[in-house]
Amino acid sequence: MRDFLRNGRLLTLMLGHLTVDSYAGVLPVLYPLLIGRFHLSLATVGLVSLAYTGFAAVSQPLFGVLVDRYGTRMTGAALGWTALTFSLVGFVPSFPWLLLLACASGLGSGAFHPSGALDVRALLPKLRLSFQLLGIRGTGLLVIPGIVSGGYLLWRMRSLPGAVTAPKGAGARYGRLPLGALTVVILLMMSRSWTVSVFQAFTPTWYKQLGYGPAFYGPLATTLVLASAIGAIGCGTLADRYGRRPVILATLVLSLPAILLYTLFPGPLAFGSAILLGFSAASTAPLMLLMAQQLMARRAGLASGLVMGLGFVTGAVGIPINGAIADKLTLQLSLLSQVVLVLVTIVIAWFLPSEELVERHALSSSAAPEEPALPAAPQGAGQTGR
Repeated sequence: MRDFLRNGRLLTLMLGHLTVDSYAGVLPVLYPLLIGRFHLSLATVGLVSLAYTGFAAVSQPLFGVLVDRYGTRMTGAALGWTALTFSLVGFVPSFPWLLLLACASGLGSGAFHPSGALDVRALLPKLRLSFQLLGIRGTGLLVIPGIVSGGYLLWRMRSLPGAVTAPKGAGARYGRLPLGALTVVILLMMSRSWTVSVFQAFTPTWYKQLGYGPAFYGPLATTLVLASAIGAIGCGTLADRYGRRPVILATLVLSLPAILLYTLFPGPLAFGSAILLGFSAASTAPLMLLMAQQLMARRAGLASGLVMGLGFVTGAVGIPINGAIADKLTLQLSLLSQVVLVLVTIVIAWFLPSEELVERHALSSSAAPEEPALPAAPQGAGQTGR
């Protein structure tokens, strides 16, 4: 723990993740207010998350390439941009302007995550109490944590070196990617993101329909996300002991009773099932991200952008899809339909690469490539020590 606290760069990036992911967690709490203000259906309000997360997702591979080339020193600017755009949500005059602002904010998140994911990914949301006091214009206060954290990130990252470039010839030797294994990892990230995004997005709206107020569904939504963050630490510890593949499969199986309990027994008991759901559904994302980075060891920034980008965009698309289902049926049945997705995902997860394959590929990719053959030198000349 002492070594962890002394790692200033790790703590700095964790601060950035805490802040930027807290902003993403604000959107579901705003849904009940946005539905009333702009007279939206559940499918339509899901477009806000699609706009934000979609732009964050599709831009991440591009920003990942830039991170691989230029390094991670501008993460503070990305966080400051996210803070500024989120603070304006409560002041937009119409729904189209809200979508445009969500797209702009998504670009800030897309710029931050590939660089931040190279070291740490944490989801530690804060309580959003300002909306009860100031209404939807309480979003103006959201600029404060982002600007403060962004400024600190800029100061801390100013002296970091640029990106570490691969030696010449490395691309030719290690150009092949294990596409099958990488595809399975990405599909799992997409499925898990869909499930997590839907429950986080519609929990406040569902409980408002059930007659609960922000004092209940705000802490419940926070519990759901906090369980994901704490679970990531626990799953990481379990993966160190038992391997990532068994842990991912186990959490998928555990997701089935978690979803059933959360959707079939709403009310105060949901705080317990929310912990189980957050732990089982979202906590393995860092494990899959690390897998992808090892499978693309020489393009870790691009790997982060691809895995998180595709995962995020799937979650973003899933929200209006489940919203449309809820408009036709009910929100409870819409959330319950995630059981089917989890069952399909368990089948896909069976084809996850083994720990040995992933580690072997990571080690071979990080090894120094052989130098090009040179003309033979006279005997005894040009010898190098080992």
